[in-house]
Amino acid sequence: MYEVPPQGGRRAVVTGASGGLGLEVARRLAGAGAEVVLAVRSPERGERAAALIRGAHPEARLEVRALDLADLASVARFAGGLLDEGRPLHLLANNAGVMRPRRRTETVDGLELQFATNVAGHYALTARLVPLLTGAGGARVGWMSSSAAHVGRLDLDDLQATRRYRPFRAYAQSKLADLVLALWLAARAGAAGVDLASLAAHPGYVRTGLFSAGSSVGRPRPRRSLLEARWLPHQEVDWGAEPLLVALTSPEAGNGAYYGPAGPWGLVGPATLVRPPRRATSEGLGERLAEALGALTGVELAL
Repeated sequence: MYEVPPQGGRRAVVTGASGGLGLEVARRLAGAGAEVVLAVRSPERGERAAALIRGAHPEARLEVRALDLADLASVARFAGGLLDEGRPLHLLANNAGVMRPRRRTETVDGLELQFATNVAGHYALTARLVPLLTGAGGARVGWMSSSAAHVGRLDLDDLQATRRYRPFRAYAQSKLADLVLALWLAARAGAAGVDLASLAAHPGYVRTGLFSAGSSVGRPRPRRSLLEARWLPHQEVDWGAEPLLVALTSPEAGNGAYYGPAGPWGLVGPATLVRPPRRATSEGLGERLAEALGALTGVELAL
């Protein structure tokens, strides 16, 4: 089991920290001494998550703040609150996600729900928090991708899946986009000589509420996802959170690194360096995606 190095004096933001992998990432960062902001869509669930963390680490320094990544105004409010405080931000865990809503759903901003939550919201959040990250010294941004990125295709002409919506295809595109953004930001920071590292991770196969929550969007009752098949090798959230924790905290993790499980088919096992799919490293793709996201969100990620 990966032991998070001491994080005393460091401040972290973890999106989607009310449950699943986000809660585990927040718990272990707090246990290592970091001050953690739990960025959650439901403050009530966030407070319950904070209570769970304090049950294991009574001295944990935690704060619950509302953030709906599917609402760009919410992203602006959340980031604005942190910017007004002016305190350095050392770790940003872009973890929250939506997976496979059965029907195409649009957000208040007119964006497809998976792309808005998994990609556009995190892009806008990162872009707005750049001043706090670059002012921290040695800050890191960790992007949660997925093994689905390996089968994803990035259609820059139809990022919102308006022509034809297929739940898994849209999800795979969003996770490929997260990986492309992570690599693009790493290269951008390196070229600009900015003291900021951008890394990516995927958790392998972890059965969390993400599976059923996404497929239940628009349904009166939760629906079990076929991806929760018991015969597939799977691991619990403590192992699934490790690739992102390694990306965020390991002294050996370098700018632009990508981590995932080392076991069979990349589904289970301890975190290790993994090779991104060739599509994620296509020349100029990151720049074109960032330009498209800047237009969609009205925010430029500038270093």
